[in-house]
Amino acid sequence: MTDIFSTSLGRRAFLGLGLGAAITPALAADHPAMAYMRSFAKDLLHAHRLGTVAAFRRVIQRYGDITEIGNYSLGQYRAKLAAGQKARYYGGVATFMARYFAEQSREYPIAKYELGDASGDSDEAAIRSKVYLMSGQSHTVVWKLVKRGGGFKVADAKVLGFSLVYMQRGLFTSYITKRKGDVAQLVAALNR
Repeated sequence: MTDIFSTSLGRRAFLGLGLGAAITPALAADHPAMAYMRSFAKDLLHAHRLGTVAAFRRVIQRYGDITEIGNYSLGQYRAKLAAGQKARYYGGVATFMARYFAEQSREYPIAKYELGDASGDSDEAAIRSKVYLMSGQSHTVVWKLVKRGGGFKVADAKVLGFSLVYMQRGLFTSYITKRKGDVAQLVAALNR
């Protein structure tokens, strides 16, 4: 594994998205994003049970706002991403997230889940969920969904007060900074 994947992170900080699979549909207010969230949760739970990179990658690509997450994750280096690198970079972002979630799914088995209320307007929603682990621990995860085209996309998740995309941005920009601003090295690392 390259050092972008082996960078030490608080495991709990990324717990939310990997464990978001644990969400079951509760009777929550029918914000327009709730149907999307229920479908996402069902598919993420299936990926969690399989525990494979491929299963998580399919879910991330289908439901995640990969382009915006990827752009945000580059921080001050966004302008250095060449047009010819974009498809490979965004694919690498999905793979990076899928690898991490597959790894974490083995360490945090889920007992049950609940999908809570949604708040926000018709273009953006915050949906609260509760994840219960087999260990007896529970975590609140707040999902951010944004309107994209005719539907929604998952843009972020917060667990223990930490934004997952913000943490990923820190990893990516640190990696690029250590390589004198060479975004191509990040793209290559994400696709190994």
